[in-house]
Amino acid sequence: MVLPDAVQEDQIMRPFQTPKVKAAYDAYADKQREIALILRDLVFDVADDTPEAGEIEETLKWGQPSFITPQTKSGSTLRIGVTKDGSTGLYAHCGTSIIADYAATFPSEDRIDGNRGVLFATTDEIAADRLRHLIRHGLTYHL
Repeated sequence: MVLPDAVQEDQIMRPFQTPKVKAAYDAYADKQREIALILRDLVFDVADDTPEAGEIEETLKWGQPSFITPQTKSGSTLRIGVTKDGSTGLYAHCGTSIIADYAATFPSEDRIDGNRGVLFATTDEIAADRLRHLIRHGLTYHL
């Protein structure tokens, strides 16, 4: 997926829920934006396959695109952010066991950032089948 400097809504599967969320993705460098949009699509795909989570809302938390389950309150917030070294990460709340459970289920498969997130330097590092497990766990954490 090659994207222009600014993300265009008609180039992604789902429209952004607010202009501020779109601007957060637009602010990422091209490589980070490409990874972030793949992760975003994956979150929405898993949410579609997880009816117990209800509809998800994409918002900003700490200036980062974040996903919550406001109707069911079944999930813990998932975020997409960029690290100082330029990696893009899918993050869960550090007070949960979401990342630790994922790392234990798939040991040595991904670059894990403590109990906070999974990091990606390239799109080739994204293993959708594994990440679906993490995302589903995040969207249903409180069930």
